[in-house]
Formats: sequence, C-alpha cells, structure tokens
Amino acid sequence: MVSIPHELAAFLVEAKRRTYAGLDDDATVAAPLLRGSKQLEHRAAPYAYRDIYFGIGFFVGQETVSRDERVIWSMSYSGGVRAEITDRDTFLAVYKFLRQALLDVSVEYPFWGPHLFEQAGMIYQNEVEGALDRFHGVETIARQDGVPLYAVRYSGGLLR
Repeated sequence: MVSIPHELAAFLVEAKRRTYAGLDDDATVAAPLLRGSKQLEHRAAPYAYRDIYFGIGFFVGQETVSRDERVIWSMSYSGGVRAEITDRDTFLAVYKFLRQALLDVSVEYPFWGPHLFEQAGMIYQNEVEGALDRFHGVETIARQDGVPLYAVRYSGGLLR
C-alpha cells in the first residue's frame, strides 16, 4: 500500500477543488449528519471526502477521508475573520479571496492552500510543518498593507 499517500494526496486536491474552494457552500449536502452544520462531500472510489463545519465568521470543522468505508485521514481546523470585521462586503471579499487561494492546493501539501498567494490587494500565507501523515499549520490573510483579516489553525494526519 505504498501508493496510498500519493493517491490520497491527489484525491484530496480533487476533493477540495470540487467542494468549498470551487463551489463554496453550493457543495453542501441537503441533510447534514449534524444539525446546524455545513457538510461538503466528494467521492471518487475507493475514496470519500467529507468536510463538516459549524459557524461562518468564526468556525470549527473536521475533514475526513475514507477508503473503502474506513476513515484513514483527518484534519481539524478552527478560526475565521477577525472579530472586528463587521462590514459585509469585507467579510465576503475575504472568503472569496480565500476560495481563490485554496484552489491553488497542491499534491505536495494537499491539506490546505499554497504557501503564498496574492490577489485583489490581499495576501494569503500558509505556514505548515509536517507532511500528509502528520502536520499542523496556520493560514492567514492580510491586506497588502499588513492589516490582518483572517487566521485559521489546523492539524491532522493519517489515522492508525
């Protein structure tokens, strides 16, 4: 089963592009497992991806990948836009920018976005330690002048 990490990484990239990063909440399933949550899913046999999260401005969530109905990988995350951001247009712009950055996910680091992404006057940075089997990191978004807008902490890895 040496090929699983590479297959898993490729599947994660596809799943992320076909759920939140690519479709926003339009990828939400109609009847989530947990009431009040958003649940995004993608399947490509033998893998199944599920992302369940609560909240919008500040959120917590967990992503899982199953192979043949057994969960083999998971990542937990929490964070969001800074509490002082109450302007709806700024809020929406931050999350639109975030989805653009997350579309740039790579097979080398398939659990979150790229190390650096700049567009529309904002800068996305992702500081990660580890690899697909065990990792943790922080992603941030700031305006080009350095004003922080958003931060999320995440961690996860292969289950054994």
